[in-house]
Amino acid sequence: MPAQQILSIISDDIVINKIYEIRGLKAMLDSDLAELYGVETRVLNQAVQRNGDRFPKDFMFQLIDEEWSILKSQFVTSSWGGRRKLPNVFTEHGVSF
Repeated sequence: MPAQQILSIISDDIVINKIYEIRGLKAMLDSDLAELYGVETRVLNQAVQRNGDRFPKDFMFQLIDEEWSILKSQFVTSSWGGRRKLPNVFTEHGVSF
């Protein structure tokens, strides 16, 4: 099933609640995007690393410590622990790619 069909059956509210404004851009955490695609975060990030030449440079960036701290403080639950690396975030361009 193509990704667009998978994403079209997910409630708009769910997707909207996973979009953050970071560096003035609308972006989605790698873990949220992986969840929407039904894959593990590490699998998504590995696929991006292996195929980096297929993606435009502005489709993704990695958070810095301060951005991650601010973003984590917005989450009500603490299910965000345990990450070994700072999250990648995908811009609107990256999410739709």
